[in-house]
Amino acid sequence: MFDAVAQRYSVLPSALLRTADSFDLMVFDVAVTYQRMQQDKANKKVDPNMYRQEDLQAIMDKARHG
Repeated sequence: MFDAVAQRYSVLPSALLRTADSFDLMVFDVAVTYQRMQQDKANKKVDPNMYRQEDLQAIMDKARHG
C-alpha cells in the first residue's frame, strides 16, 4: 500500500513513512475506491442505483431516532 500511495503522490516511500499519517491513508483509500467505482459504473459493472433513496432515508431515520 505504501508503494501505491508513494507512486500516486510522487514521493519516495521513505518520505511517506516519515511524514504521512492515517488521514493520508484514508484519503488515498477513498480516492482509489471512488475512482474504481466510477470506472465500474462506466463499464456497466455496478448497478447505478445501488442505493435507493428510500433505503438511505430509512437508515438515516433509524440513526436519528434510535
